[in-house]
Amino acid sequence: MTSTNSAPHRPPRHPLPHRVAPAGPASFGDHLRTWRQQRHLSQLELADEADISTRHVSFMETGRTNPSRDMVLRLCERLAIPLRERNALLVAAGYAPMYRERALDDPALAAARQAVELVLKGHEPCPAIALDRCWNVVATNRAALALLSAHVSPELLAPPINVFRLSLHPQGLAPRIANLAQWRAHLFERLRQQIQATADPTLIALQAELQEYPAPEETTPLVLAGEMLGVVMPFCFESVHGMLSLISTTTIFGTPVDVTLQELAVESFFPADDFTAHALRELARQQNAGD
Repeated sequence: MTSTNSAPHRPPRHPLPHRVAPAGPASFGDHLRTWRQQRHLSQLELADEADISTRHVSFMETGRTNPSRDMVLRLCERLAIPLRERNALLVAAGYAPMYRERALDDPALAAARQAVELVLKGHEPCPAIALDRCWNVVATNRAALALLSAHVSPELLAPPINVFRLSLHPQGLAPRIANLAQWRAHLFERLRQQIQATADPTLIALQAELQEYPAPEETTPLVLAGEMLGVVMPFCFESVHGMLSLISTTTIFGTPVDVTLQELAVESFFPADDFTAHALRELARQQNAGD
């Protein structure tokens, strides 16, 4: 991919909209119907999956039958519902939530926190960030902090820092992303897939907010030469060190029983060319020299 080192034009200031996430369904039947439809299943198909009658599914959705706790968990398993929403279904059916949600700095999650910190530190001099379910930054290594915080509005750096907002907002990294149209399409596709899987109202609100940001002109094809969309998407970023080209991988906990751990992900960036690898090593050398 060819690129230029000239600084891109910064668009006019765009305010940060404030949105309130819509309320979710209140009753168990509403929850169940919403998730069944989200998974594109008929009542008959869900009944087959859960080994119950279609009439039983219908009665639960209309509120004529109150499910047992085991039935709620069975349905959640068949519908692949995330742990946070499983708690919501249990509460809606009149049962106590089953899965705990603790802050990452909770002593009970000390081992998980240490594992995350080791991954972040071990990935240097390449950038890496730990994210919650809404793409808010939980932790970073020094390389990521140096790259993400340069030349952006202080408002976007106020906790919690949202990497989608930071990437696409015109006072964020957007003016410095050389392949902004492609990167924007890539981020929206990731967000769409996550909304499809979780139906999270906070993510739906974030998607609506991001769609209000100015969209770049698509002067180049959305699929770049040599790129496999959905597998490798380079992040081409104009930094003070020159044009950096990065690719990323995402790491998650395999079998979490805690809401926080299920929703935690580590995004690790790797240099896509020799120039970027050299620039990252030089940045780390400068940081170490300043310590």
